[in-house]
Amino acid sequence: MKADFSKSLAFQEFANTILSNRKKHHYTAELKNETILFLEELRNFLFPHCSGRKYYNADEIIAKLKLLERDLKNLLFHLNGDLISSAETITSAFSESLPVVHDNLWADAKFISQGDPASDCIDEVILAYPGFSAIFIYRIAHLLHKLRIPIIPRIMTEYAHQLTGIDIHPGAEIDTPFFIDHGTGIVIGETTQIGKNVKIYQGVTLGALSVEKKLANTKRHPTIENDVVIYAQAVILGGDTVIGKKSVIGGNSWITKSIPENSVVYNKSEVKVRTNKEFDEPINFII
Repeated sequence: MKADFSKSLAFQEFANTILSNRKKHHYTAELKNETILFLEELRNFLFPHCSGRKYYNADEIIAKLKLLERDLKNLLFHLNGDLISSAETITSAFSESLPVVHDNLWADAKFISQGDPASDCIDEVILAYPGFSAIFIYRIAHLLHKLRIPIIPRIMTEYAHQLTGIDIHPGAEIDTPFFIDHGTGIVIGETTQIGKNVKIYQGVTLGALSVEKKLANTKRHPTIENDVVIYAQAVILGGDTVIGKKSVIGGNSWITKSIPENSVVYNKSEVKVRTNKEFDEPINFII
């Protein structure tokens, strides 16, 4: 049988392309897997009462922190030198910041528990609420983002997105306490700024008016000031858009301009109720 040399040459070129890409792009699936394991270990460390881990004295806590520092260094090793600072400097700064992150997360959990009539206790929030899980992962990812670590913070927040349906870019600036209720479908863009005591419901988008690549280094997403409540499916867009403190944004609102403080914004719609006899068009949907 005569060989098909044209096909063989095409496959050779294909193989060379794969090899070339492999040399240029060195991040691997192992980095993603190790990042997720690190997150879970960190969650167990910060909330040991929810994990079943036993610590009997402060020395055991400090020893575990040293192990986490080692794990972070191993993660950074996977980046093949793509770091602004040394691994030692990064892990030290990360450890020093953990007490503040820990306090912020407890404040978040308390704020959620106190603000949700369906919550029985803080432990329920920590163990079961997807909104808190997304906030936990965001706060860790944001800390690493501020240390200018590439790709790992985004792996973390996309893992949260996968778990909860909540998409928070690690570059967003979110103060404490923060409350995500239900959460599915929430999008919070990279340059968003959110103040204290803010509550956001499912389906809210804090996005950009334009997605042009040349705007990558500009503020594209809105600012939400203190004590704001944003109800389901509201869309707030633009880097110059500011939602003033103590405002309430109603569900399904579309906002591209700033709102003064103490405002109530709502989308008025009309709902008509008729009897079956008055409604001529048949309703027989199949979903």
